[in-house]
Amino acid sequence: MLESIIQNIINALQWGSFYALIALGYTLVYGVLTLINFAHGDVFMVGAYIAFFVATFFLTTIGLPGWVVLALCVPLTMVLTSMVGVTLERIAYRPLRKKGAHRLYVVITALMCGLILEHANLALLGASRKAFPALIEVQVYNIGGVTFTNLKIAVIVTAFLVFLFLQWVVTRTRVGMAMRAISYDKFAVPLMGIPLDQIIVVTFVLGSGFAGLAGLLFAMSYPVLDPYMGALIGWKAFIAAVVGGIGDIRGAFLGGFLLGAVEIMVVAFFPSTFRDLISFTVLLAILTWKPTGLFGIAQTTKI
Repeated sequence: MLESIIQNIINALQWGSFYALIALGYTLVYGVLTLINFAHGDVFMVGAYIAFFVATFFLTTIGLPGWVVLALCVPLTMVLTSMVGVTLERIAYRPLRKKGAHRLYVVITALMCGLILEHANLALLGASRKAFPALIEVQVYNIGGVTFTNLKIAVIVTAFLVFLFLQWVVTRTRVGMAMRAISYDKFAVPLMGIPLDQIIVVTFVLGSGFAGLAGLLFAMSYPVLDPYMGALIGWKAFIAAVVGGIGDIRGAFLGGFLLGAVEIMVVAFFPSTFRDLISFTVLLAILTWKPTGLFGIAQTTKI
């Protein structure tokens, strides 16, 4: 019984790591722009495909060892995925922001950007799924009846390192101070000499880079890629961010692990077809009890 509980906890930590990494991007953009970037799940998908092409190039064309390819894949995937996120901000979101468009139009634009990424992938690469190459040898460990792999541990550790890094950026650096200032009053910030557009670009760089890293880790753990792989996991990560308290980094991070834990526990005791039904019901109950999320704070608007 104890072995089963520990096994489920490890599995929940792995699933929660994927949700947490994506949810951090949601909460970063929302905290700075008050924008729900619904294209973020598809940026995760693009990151997985970028990692696939980068890994395939270095493995087959150049013939580098797998561990070297992985070391190159991580920064390249994050940088290239960040460029995708910044491009979306520059082409789709910034013109609307400059014109003072209503938030509803920006949300609709974000949804359309996600659909464009999905169907552009479908048009360029086809509907056939792609198998992600093995970059490292997966080692299986069995301790006291609990089974886990080196890849699973790496995913969990990476998620916690990313959270600590982001927490440091937001609370200890000038860029993070500027982000918090923009989230407090984005109209007064330019009057204080803070470059608003540059801080927004940095926000998209960080959020999209973490989504690309999540795409790489997900592709290594479950090596089957398809153009629609980011849709459902993106929505779930958004819900995790809302449950944790969107706009709060700790809330988004813990919300991802909470959703992962609920899903794994549901599968452990019920048929897998009940996973999404029961998981979303539990999350709905949490939001009914605390509408602002676990760490969210009710905001007042001056009129």
